[in-house]
Amino acid sequence: MSSSRVAVEDLDAGMHADEDAINVLFVCLGNICRSPMAEGAFRRTVQQLGFKNKFRKIDSCGTASYHSGERPDPRTVQLLAKHGIHTSHLARQLATSDFNDFDYILPMDDANLRDITSVQPDGSKAKVMLFGNFGDNKSEQVQDPYYGGQAGFDRNYAQIIRFTKGFLREVFGAEIDE
Repeated sequence: MSSSRVAVEDLDAGMHADEDAINVLFVCLGNICRSPMAEGAFRRTVQQLGFKNKFRKIDSCGTASYHSGERPDPRTVQLLAKHGIHTSHLARQLATSDFNDFDYILPMDDANLRDITSVQPDGSKAKVMLFGNFGDNKSEQVQDPYYGGQAGFDRNYAQIIRFTKGFLREVFGAEIDE
């Protein structure tokens, strides 16, 4: 693998996390389009900007189980590959344990947020908030591109990069250009 390609699964294995490193989980409906895209793009951006030691685990899942065990949508895989990101992710459903295993659970839209908060156990450690809260327009949605064309996937990727930089600025006080 060339040095410009990042294998999503390799980053967790190779991470030398700081003692106070955090765990982040991205969530969409089926875990085949938006959340695996967010997982891959977030990992890549974190690595490129020198923040990978701030993260112990970066993962994604869906609120529904009907795609469990499947690879991401080919359009997501193709878009990630275009940006030098390889993924071997297999879809999974949100689990109760995720609420204590992750510091941040970041849903893509309001429906995902409602589904997650409706099953969130009392006293869980995870901060559940819309990923779009880290964009310029608070509460911005990452719309599901599944039934649309490639432009929707491209728009999602641009949003995810912007939200990732916003997350790093807000959570770590990073000085990162838009």
